[in-house]
Amino acid sequence: MIFKKLRQFRDKILAHLVFWLMITGFLTFLFSVGVPGYSIGFNTVLMLLPVHILYYYILSKVVIPKYLYTRKFVKLGISFLLISACCTLAYRLIEICFADPYFFQEYQKYYPLFKWKKLNGTFSEQLLNKEYLMHAFEQSNSIVWIALMIKFVRMWYERKQVALHSELNFLKAQIHPHFLFNTLNNLYALTLNQSSKSPQVVLGLSEILRYMLYECNSDHVLLDRDIEIIKSYITLEKLRYEDRLDLNMTINGNTKGLQIAPLLMMPLIENAFKHGASEMMEEAWINIDLEINEKRLKVKVSNSYPGQQSKNGEIHYGKIGIGNVRKRLELLYPGAHHFNIYQEEDMYVVIMEIQLSLQSFAEVSKPSGKALILKPSMFQKTKTTRYK
Repeated sequence: MIFKKLRQFRDKILAHLVFWLMITGFLTFLFSVGVPGYSIGFNTVLMLLPVHILYYYILSKVVIPKYLYTRKFVKLGISFLLISACCTLAYRLIEICFADPYFFQEYQKYYPLFKWKKLNGTFSEQLLNKEYLMHAFEQSNSIVWIALMIKFVRMWYERKQVALHSELNFLKAQIHPHFLFNTLNNLYALTLNQSSKSPQVVLGLSEILRYMLYECNSDHVLLDRDIEIIKSYITLEKLRYEDRLDLNMTINGNTKGLQIAPLLMMPLIENAFKHGASEMMEEAWINIDLEINEKRLKVKVSNSYPGQQSKNGEIHYGKIGIGNVRKRLELLYPGAHHFNIYQEEDMYVVIMEIQLSLQSFAEVSKPSGKALILKPSMFQKTKTTRYK
């Protein structure tokens, strides 16, 4: 923890140093226009740079946190005016006492006949000259406001990321009770019949809950691991439906090293069981197809359609789970996903396509092109599995 904070502090210091070095280079270039060489401009900038630095850090570290964050806007405006006036005056004093005489002296070495009206007049006349005060005001404020704009953009981005993270956590939290409610319903149905399979359901549920509690805290998990949880869930459902459900699951492609948002596929499969198979007494079927082509995953879940149900596909799929998936796709895979629901005469189909990311330390080989099998007993990857 301490080392992490030290690294963050070091990175922050480096970022500020890089920024001020870039500003120094930029101002040196501007001050050197029409001047032989860059040394005169560089030395002049070094004399005036402390005003920019002091001005910025007073605003960003004192005034803004004290008045802007606490919404004391009147005090904020007054503070801006006072600090701006003081820094303008300080900038002008450095010009009169150091920068302008140095610039004039160095420039005369190349052009002896050079005259500069900016140095005419007494000290007070130079200090109170409106034209040069306005110039000092512009010069002292321009760099500071560029830096503040960068700070405000960074703050906006960080707050947006915090809001995004909070929304994702909320959406992820929705999945847990939604899944738990559905699974407990299955367990309840088995216990009513005093089924000997109830302990298996409890064990399978404990494995899935362990995954939800301890492995789903990150934004992405290994695709292989997420598929394992889907297999565990299918096992629980098969204990309930037994031979009343015709279930096929196929995985094509290489999943090694690929990452996906946790539990993104689960609601699609849950809804197929809950709103398709569970509402049909006979001839219920579900097909689950996962196809991985390089880093693109296509998930197709189709299930039988009970004729007495509404023909509105959005009613069938418009539950918490599917709505949750839509929103998470928009937040996690913007512009890198497709999500469609189709309704035919006797079935529903949902297709989700997303561009996956690679595990940072994994080397992913090219897809083999061979189908992977799931055997009901051990869920090993071979060809298509047909559950009966």
